[in-house]
Amino acid sequence: MPPTDPKGVAGPKSIAEALSFWSEPVTAEPLGGGLTNANFLVRQRGERFVVRIGDDIPRHQVMRFNERAASLAAHAVGLSPRVLHDEPGVLVVAFVDGQVLTPETIREEKRLERIVELIRLCHSKMIEHLRGPLLMFWPFHILRDYAATLREGKSRFASKLPRLMMAAARLERRIGPIEVVFCHNDLLAGNLIDDGKRLWLIDWDYAGFNSPLFDLANLASNNGFTPALEERLLALYFGHPADPDLFGRFRAMCATSLLREAMWGMVSELHSKLAIDYVAYAKEHLAKFETAFAELELPEG
Repeated sequence: MPPTDPKGVAGPKSIAEALSFWSEPVTAEPLGGGLTNANFLVRQRGERFVVRIGDDIPRHQVMRFNERAASLAAHAVGLSPRVLHDEPGVLVVAFVDGQVLTPETIREEKRLERIVELIRLCHSKMIEHLRGPLLMFWPFHILRDYAATLREGKSRFASKLPRLMMAAARLERRIGPIEVVFCHNDLLAGNLIDDGKRLWLIDWDYAGFNSPLFDLANLASNNGFTPALEERLLALYFGHPADPDLFGRFRAMCATSLLREAMWGMVSELHSKLAIDYVAYAKEHLAKFETAFAELELPEG
């Protein structure tokens, strides 16, 4: 049995080291990143593995059966490393030795072209390999659910909710009917790795059916794209320059992505036990949302 904390609950490091997958005693080394998981590097017989420890997080629409299915499909189409072992709350994947991207490296023209190819592969090919029940990641449902959680928890941000939800409703109307594809939904720079030969897209916690515009907007809003680079992103993905309506819907989705990040931080402050400054995260993304929202031309009502 793995060692336990004072309350009798096994810690993530102990869980990672006690997996039946290992053929000999191992040491789990903490890895950085991971806003919804505890991640560890484990070495065994000359190989390296990543162990992801995390329970379901219904408040964030994170369910590990969904992450497992997406991870398996992502490997099948060549997006992600192989899943080697899984059990409730645990996923062991092959280690990728490479450069974790930054917003600056994502914005490089040649690398952006390669990233768009990954996104297109996710949207077009993963459905052929997905199995079992899966989630839909509709940001406006998530925002409404977050608002209810924040009201119930008497969040410090509760007074802002009426205005934020009115803004969300206007954004949802502006985006309008959508095409539905399978998306990653968490295109932070830290989820992209360049091993020198190819790019990898990792961490499928938030994967689910969604509009392709969300992945594109999420990539742009998380990584400091200029309007010119946003136009380039859309042209690369769609194969032609975006018309004013498409670009307007995309910019509305950028604001939506920022609002979801902000409210994710608000909810995490109430319920997460990870040592992260969620208040600062929420305030940073809320400020970015306010700027993006103010720049939009949206109909009233």
